[in-house]
Amino acid sequence: MKRTLKIFLTLTAAWFFGAAAYATDNAPPAAHPPVPDAKAILQKMAQQLAQAPGFSVTIRSDYDAIQQDGLSVAFGNRHQVFLQRPDKLRVEAARSDGDEDRLLFDGKTLTAYKSGDNVYAQLEKPGTVDNVVVYLVKDLQITVPLARILLTSLPQELESLANGFIYVEKDTLVGAPADHIIMRTADTDLQLWITQGEQPLLVKIIVTYKNAPGQPQFRATLSDWNLAPAFKPEIFIWTPPAGAEHIPFLAPVPQKIVEDAKQGVTP
Repeated sequence: MKRTLKIFLTLTAAWFFGAAAYATDNAPPAAHPPVPDAKAILQKMAQQLAQAPGFSVTIRSDYDAIQQDGLSVAFGNRHQVFLQRPDKLRVEAARSDGDEDRLLFDGKTLTAYKSGDNVYAQLEKPGTVDNVVVYLVKDLQITVPLARILLTSLPQELESLANGFIYVEKDTLVGAPADHIIMRTADTDLQLWITQGEQPLLVKIIVTYKNAPGQPQFRATLSDWNLAPAFKPEIFIWTPPAGAEHIPFLAPVPQKIVEDAKQGVTP
């Protein structure tokens, strides 16, 4: 029946439109354009950020907090990032509850400020932005939004984490035409939107923690990119607000030490 119907439709079209319809029906299918290389797109963006002498960007994000009863609640943040390599960093954070935090690094001293309590902590940590970002995340366990984009080793970091890439589509609804790609890792699936052209920039990201209960997500849009900022030196200098109290940094105690203490083992 289906074959008969197809023949009937072809003959009907030929009756109305002449031989052109017959020729079209027998033409070979149009060749599909090659699928863009998702990994190459990501690496081009990563190389550009890693090699930039500095940049500024605004990150508007929200994340899922899974409650004890399984309910997923989203909380939001806005971060403004100012990076000047090799050794200057400022991050201004505003949370959805109205609290504001600030993080500064001037190449020698790391300062963290919490406006809700009007307190700040400082630590002598000479080195580069790469050094201090790794220290913040791994040693102090302080959340730095999309911390890896601040590192000069970003291309290598992505290469070591990824175990698969997928090209989804060209997306025209994110401000500028962007390649929507997926990068898969052992613990997460990352959807990334990277603008097309000579200056590819990350403008949107969704991270799904696929092995965590409830598979929570982190979602962010990145805007106001500037890869050639002219920073005033004073933005990386810490000036305590009136009445601010200086407190020490509290580094988390490693879990092994906690377990040893429970068992009465001394270092």
